[in-house]
Amino acid sequence: MIHSRDDYAAYLDADRRAMGRRDSRCCLFVLDPLWAFLRLLRKVEYYRNCSTGAVARYYLLCLRFKLKLYQLILGFTIPPNTVGPGLKLPHYGTIVIHDNARIGANARINVGVVIGENNGSDNVPVIGNDVVIEAGAKIFGKIQIADGVHIGANSVVNKSFTEPDAVIVGVPATIVKIRDHARQ
Repeated sequence: MIHSRDDYAAYLDADRRAMGRRDSRCCLFVLDPLWAFLRLLRKVEYYRNCSTGAVARYYLLCLRFKLKLYQLILGFTIPPNTVGPGLKLPHYGTIVIHDNARIGANARINVGVVIGENNGSDNVPVIGNDVVIEAGAKIFGKIQIADGVHIGANSVVNKSFTEPDAVIVGVPATIVKIRDHARQ
């Protein structure tokens, strides 16, 4: 979570590096909608967590409206304060993340991913750092996903996987391989 201006700058820098951008200056929506969305998401997180006062609340309201508009255009439902620094979104398309879900640093989330609750409760996943979630994966319930896990395309994950660097695929998901190389 962003708790200071330094955190905000660190999150933006990590996101910039994850998205493969050299600088963070140009963020026109029409030129680079994914980077513009990430910058706006982090700005909303900063103002939501760090700012007080009437002017800041009004500015946050305007930012949240703009974020909702970007989400409608791009197909994302990624609430503030759910994803750590270094988020990579390779393509725009449907991505749904529950408000209470938590995803660690350096996550890569592809299109068609749903991360949500189970049976209408607030039992949501907690996902570790350096996780790759491939297209169409569904992750739900009160589960833990370890660091470095790679979740295969169209997998349904409804139980915890605490083994780091595992590759999980299938419906329901099972471990098919433990990667023996160290995470980069």
